[in-house]
Amino acid sequence: MESIISTFAQHLDLPQVQVETLLSKPLTECLNSPELKQQLDSLDINLLKETLPTAGAVLAKELPPFYNWLKNELGVKRVPDSPDHTTKWVIGFVNNEQSLSNLVELHKPVPRLALETSVPRLVSLFDGIEDAHVRQQWQKAIAALCLPLVVAARERD
Repeated sequence: MESIISTFAQHLDLPQVQVETLLSKPLTECLNSPELKQQLDSLDINLLKETLPTAGAVLAKELPPFYNWLKNELGVKRVPDSPDHTTKWVIGFVNNEQSLSNLVELHKPVPRLALETSVPRLVSLFDGIEDAHVRQQWQKAIAALCLPLVVAARERD
């Protein structure tokens, strides 16, 4: 399984050393960092909006087994019972209706190890999208959304 650092480095196109530095920052510094801002600003929001149906279909198909894996293999207690929660949140973020701070708050109960183990698998849910640019944009978006979650989990530990 791919490591959390290599997942972020690959999909955010950052050197591993820069990823490690970001992951070691306090959450507020990470959220306000030029690196994260640059990642979010570089997302092709129009493409993401256009391809929301594609992402929604991927999430609807792939999230139920992912949630089962979180619950049964990683022992995560509070797992959504349907992909709707995650799909709506991603859509809300793409449409600028949800904040990273809210996302961090929602994921506070998830243990650090479970978060770090699950991010590479979550990003890889989009591997099956045939259009390389669309696939890369969705993987980058999900990686950028997950980065503050990992930073917050590390800060709690």
